[in-house]
Amino acid sequence: MNRLAQLVIGGCLATAGVWAQAPAAFDSSKAYEHLRQQVAIGPRPSGSGANAKTRQYITTTLAGFGIKTVEQGFDGLTPIGPIKMVNLVATIPGERPDRIVIASHFDTKLFREFRFVGASDGASSTAALLELGRVIKARPKRPFTVELLFLDGEEAVGEWQGTDNTYGSRHYVQAATRAGTLKSLRALILLDMIGDRQLTIRRETNSTPWLTDIIWNTAKRLGHGAAFLDEQTPIEDDHVPFLKAGVAAVDLIDLDYAAWHTAQDTLDNVAARSLQIVGDVVVAALPEIEQRLLKN
Repeated sequence: MNRLAQLVIGGCLATAGVWAQAPAAFDSSKAYEHLRQQVAIGPRPSGSGANAKTRQYITTTLAGFGIKTVEQGFDGLTPIGPIKMVNLVATIPGERPDRIVIASHFDTKLFREFRFVGASDGASSTAALLELGRVIKARPKRPFTVELLFLDGEEAVGEWQGTDNTYGSRHYVQAATRAGTLKSLRALILLDMIGDRQLTIRRETNSTPWLTDIIWNTAKRLGHGAAFLDEQTPIEDDHVPFLKAGVAAVDLIDLDYAAWHTAQDTLDNVAARSLQIVGDVVVAALPEIEQRLLKN
């Protein structure tokens, strides 16, 4: 073999080695396909066949990444009677059992007067969470276990008041408290309504300040300051039961979405680019969140 051939082969092998070691990156085209598949199922309110079909899609998708999913079933005590609800808990083991949870709700609000498919409100965050599972699973083992939490029953059956909301997150926290496992939950990142074409996520004032700061600083470093605004707003969401239980938590949500809870929350009003922004920010923020937790 001549010297030129050796150099060419050596260069190819070196390049292959670099690619082999390159970490997996968030792919919004994959996330958008997960979003599209959910919308194709149709309205997915808690207790419906479509909701069960969505759970099966989540479970099958995660199994394809080598991630096992466990069902957490319970009866949501709603104003119209008990409704069977099921959270999905998927675990990516780390070097220690202490865990960081990334969560989304996958149910859609029940509307009888129009067809609501929840492209952003439910499908977008669930789609991003599935793609985050692929990315995290493909990367080297992290210091903390990462739990992907797909929550049922976030939406109110009637109006958002009292206990008619956040059924899945409240049940999860109650079950973890009884089991003594809540103490190993070190931080929660909640994703909700992140598909808006004109993505604007404000700092949620109930969220834990240090966790919010890490994510917002990461967004600015990546050039996404226009999507992660410094303006503040209080929001009630699935992170609140965790905060009340003493868990550090942050809510990433775009409530400026004009199609929120309307028949127009469809594919026309969401964009893969918004999923990419949020996915990139969460992936890039995780190492700093881990370092902060390791020091405390």
